[in-house]
Formats: sequence, structure tokens, C-alpha cells
Amino acid sequence: MAEPAVKRDGVEADELPQRAEKKARVDDENGGGGGGGGEGGEEAESENVLCGFKTSNVLNDSAREKTMFIRGKLADQEAVVILEKTPIREDTLAELFSGSTLKLEMKNDIYSTYRLHCSSSSSMIKTTVVCPATDKHVTKYQRQESSLVEETGEDYQSITLPYIQKQTFSVQWVYNILEKKAEADRIVYEDPDPEVGFVLLPDFKWDQKQVDDLYLIAIVHQRDIKSLRDLTSEHLPLLQNIFQKGKEAILQRYNLPASKLRVYLHYQPSYYHLHVHFTKLGYEAPGCGVERAHLLADVIQNLQSDPRYYETRTLYFPLRANDGLLSKFKEAGRL
Repeated sequence: MAEPAVKRDGVEADELPQRAEKKARVDDENGGGGGGGGEGGEEAESENVLCGFKTSNVLNDSAREKTMFIRGKLADQEAVVILEKTPIREDTLAELFSGSTLKLEMKNDIYSTYRLHCSSSSSMIKTTVVCPATDKHVTKYQRQESSLVEETGEDYQSITLPYIQKQTFSVQWVYNILEKKAEADRIVYEDPDPEVGFVLLPDFKWDQKQVDDLYLIAIVHQRDIKSLRDLTSEHLPLLQNIFQKGKEAILQRYNLPASKLRVYLHYQPSYYHLHVHFTKLGYEAPGCGVERAHLLADVIQNLQSDPRYYETRTLYFPLRANDGLLSKFKEAGRL
């Protein structure tokens, strides 16, 4: 199943199982969604941080994706709780079949439909807590219509870049990862070189229970590259290093060859510090569509052909209705 899109992604319920996998994450990126799931990525099995959560309203839900985004209050602070049904794992099938009860709903010839009630340990809900949540977080997770924006190189300089510079999109959580102040134990691979180095770690949307929905993020050590638009041929060694060593690390750790990987960048990105997405081919990860994702192999080839390709190229990307950048494009008469 696909995970809900975050930060820069659009977001799309099912009966709740008896037990929730609790993952508390302080999302301090003001609308971003990044690599890991909190300091050290630890789960607090014994502490129910949601026992005092008071629901205000459902921001978004998807029966197909089996996700729900709920706004409410936690200890008098604004909070957003994200519930997601985790995929069924092969290693739980024996327990699932032997430790569950069935209630017949319909039988017709060789076909029968049942409601299966799982044991507590064979079905979980991945739960992400954003607290305190800002208005940007609420907007990010709220169901909205999207519009496709056409951005020329001149539009980027006159509309997008000034908008980015005026916003308070904190990436302190990214620096915490790079400086090993948070999530250090979740790092799968690191190249510490300040120019071509990066950190590779699981995206917080992946519960790491199976490789079918594998999702990792490579975060570069360089801090002056915001997005695809900043890339020139000078960055080719960095991009090639991420492409090669990222694939090698995933093969070694997860036994997944390069031919099974989708490696790409988002534009617009969810947060303005260059990062590369590694997902398993066949997994419909949020934001992997053609209107937003740019394959890293294509990016490298384009920069080899034209050193300033992404400075001048017209790029297309979706923006949701409440996105401030969409308003700027409308004010400029570009939409």
C-alpha cells in the first residue's frame, strides 16, 4: 500500500485493529516531512501519548490507501495524528490464520466473504504524531484540489525563489540528522565527505517491516543546495556519488538490486535542502508521478548535456489550493 504524501505531496478507513504502533514525532519542519521518525526512531510501547488526544476534525482520509489524518488537541497543544494500516507481512500469516476469528458475511457457490478479526500482534496501525502542529501542518494534510503550474527559469527567479526566501521553512531536523543529534541509529549508510557526501536513512513513511514499500532518503551534506533548480554540472560528482553508493548500500543492506529501485528528486520538494528518494520499483510512493518526480539518472544526463539545464528549463509541478506559492503565481498572472 502507498503511504500518505507529505510536505510537498498531495494526500489521499478501515476498521482499526486492536493495537496501535505508536510513533511520536515532533515535526519541526513547518510543513516538511523528512527522513526519520523522531530521535533515534524509538517506539514507546509502554506510553500511550494519545490517551489525552481530543479530536477536532478529520482533515483527510482514504479507504484505498487505508490512511486517516486527524486534527485535534494534545495537552492543550494543536496536534495532527496520522493513522495508517500497515501491510500484511508473510511472517505473520501463520499467526493470522490460527489466531483470528471469522464472521461469515456472504457465501455463493465456491466464493465466501468473511470479516476476519485479527489477534492484537498480527495487525498494527502505524501512528505518526505531529505536536505542536502549526497551521502549515494542518494545511499540508488537508484534502485540497491541485493545479499544475508552469514555471520558467525567469518565474523561478522572480516568483518562486523570493517566496522560498521569505518563508520560515525550518530544516533544523535535517541538520540534526547530519550532525548525529537525532536518528543516528537509523542511518543505513553515510559518506562524510563535505562536498559529495550524504546520509542515507529510511523515510519516516516506511515502517521497515518489508521491502515491498522500501523508501529511503539520501540527504546531502552540502547546505547551500535547495532544490533541482540549484543544480549545475558542478554538482555532477555529488549526484553520481549518491546514485552509485546509495544503490550499493541498499543492495548490501536489503538485498535489492539497482534494477528494482526508483531513484528520483521532487520538484517542488517538500523541504529546501537537497535530498534524493530511493523507493522500490512497483511501490506507488507519494509524489512519484511524472508531474513531480525527476529520475536522478535523467537529471545527471541532462546536466552532462547542458551545465545550466535546470536554471533555464521550464518545469511543471502541482500545487495544492491553499499553497502560498500558488497564490503568488496567480498574482503574477501566470495561472
